[in-house]
Amino acid sequence: MTPQDTSGPQPVSSRRVLTGLGVSGGIAIGRAFVVDRQFVHVPRHRLENDDINAEIAALHQAVASSIEHLHRLKNQSGARDSAASEELGFLLDAYIHMLTQSRLVRGAEERIRDQNMNAVWAVSDVIEDITGQFEAIDDRYLAARASDIRDVGLRLMRNLTGETDRAFDTAPRGAILVAEEVSPADMARLEPGQIASFVTAIGGAEGHAAIMARSLGLPAVLGATGIIGGVSGGEMMIVDGTRGEVILRPDAADLDRYRQRRDDWLAVRQKLLRLRDVPSETSDGVTLDLHANIELPVEVAGALANGATGIGLLRSEFMFMNKRYLPGEDEQYRELADIVTQMGGKPVTIRTLDIGGEKLALSLQEEMGTGPNPALGLRGVRLSLRRRDLLETQLAAILRASLLGPVRVLIPMVVSIHEMIRVRQVYNAVAKRLRQDGHGIPDMLPPLGAMIEIPAAALTIDALARECEFFAIGTNDLTQYTLAIDRSDDQVADLYDPLHPAVLRLIHEAVTVAGRHDIPISVCGEMAGDPRYTSLFIGFGLRNLSMSPVNLLPVKQRLRKIDLRTAADHAGRVMEQWDSARIAMMLDDFNDLA
Repeated sequence: MTPQDTSGPQPVSSRRVLTGLGVSGGIAIGRAFVVDRQFVHVPRHRLENDDINAEIAALHQAVASSIEHLHRLKNQSGARDSAASEELGFLLDAYIHMLTQSRLVRGAEERIRDQNMNAVWAVSDVIEDITGQFEAIDDRYLAARASDIRDVGLRLMRNLTGETDRAFDTAPRGAILVAEEVSPADMARLEPGQIASFVTAIGGAEGHAAIMARSLGLPAVLGATGIIGGVSGGEMMIVDGTRGEVILRPDAADLDRYRQRRDDWLAVRQKLLRLRDVPSETSDGVTLDLHANIELPVEVAGALANGATGIGLLRSEFMFMNKRYLPGEDEQYRELADIVTQMGGKPVTIRTLDIGGEKLALSLQEEMGTGPNPALGLRGVRLSLRRRDLLETQLAAILRASLLGPVRVLIPMVVSIHEMIRVRQVYNAVAKRLRQDGHGIPDMLPPLGAMIEIPAAALTIDALARECEFFAIGTNDLTQYTLAIDRSDDQVADLYDPLHPAVLRLIHEAVTVAGRHDIPISVCGEMAGDPRYTSLFIGFGLRNLSMSPVNLLPVKQRLRKIDLRTAADHAGRVMEQWDSARIAMMLDDFNDLA
């Protein structure tokens, strides 16, 4: 997957080193593919008079989304103390100003109202009008401003159309992708092995781009602000996803050093592969199931190659991304059947649709909107119960696929037993309909379970136990909602702390209650894939961890050095603490010794 890097280095004077968040380990050496989002398809049609107000509202919503994105980029830039960051900040301020009751927005609104243009056509028309006037004047400064206006307008048009994927179509195989931001929909569009790595100006360690990078084993650095305008397509670059470093136009010494480091890193990974078929058990013989979290069907091979004994979390959103239609029952069945079959009898836990926040589906965008806070809005089980047709279609596809191997059905964003009661009613009704229609499904329906990712669910898990056959703790959202910290917000990402005593107590209580009811429970958040936390989870009583495929072997390596009694004693002492810094120190000391 690493591109050829045999071409000579660029002149030493052009060399530049950037830093960001290393969110997925490994080293890539190759040529930059700078994402060009300059093309936007512009559908043109005249509106009915009754549709004008709704179209103007859509324009203002797109303006708000564009401004929010620019603020995020500016905040990320402001965290870097450099002249380049300051310069970028001034430019982004200008872009924000252009979207705040400017000639661009006013002109688009006038065209919608007076000429019945649809919004994206109106914006495109205004851009051509304004830039044409600037470019007609023989002045380099004004010509540059015309380019800025075009860039701002294109951002606005992309928000109106949802066209964020065309730019990836021409990425050469083995390239290093460079972009402002990479969305889950972008990642879902990439072919296996198409890119060797990616670098973005925006993003956090707990966002879905980072999660997918780890799952796919792609070295990645996010939040490297200076990457914008810092590299041109085709230029050599090095990405160190472990240290969070990006070297632009490396010299000969850089190339030699990082080739050696890449070889060393690959040697460590190769050594870990010897553990693939070794039992997942503690030093005193306690067995754990180590499952994989996957977002895309292409990740199944990586999960099996790393020794996964099952899929603990299949995020079904992949079936809806990059589609302007809702996939039907047969299409979803084919996608799921392929994954279940590939797993060859190993269990697959399928989570029903959890669109929302940064995970958007074009087919549902108009209905859902963005909302003032998407993380707290219409998503997960809330959407499924409001759009019962979506839930029925998914459940039918899952039930049909369950004939091909062991399957479990996981419901996201649950907060009350009443939601699970309603889901089970739909589940049973779908099963009855399938049998009546002659579809084969198991006599005993696959287990139905709930995600424990909201404090309300963790605190009422006793009640949920009456309607659930298993639980899965999602530590990412559980931490986010417990601490009221948006894990994708760069301004507060450093405050996101899964070792906060409140988070650990919710996890511990959920595991204790599930054990009391003899209900299986797993952890499937990012904490599960960090060997730092393995002893703590074993000590809590967990016997099933699910993680990105690339983390399976490091966790197994750590697991085999731990004995249950010592881990349980240590976990008990951790639960007596009230300070997360003290807890972190205790974990690190224990891991250094054990």
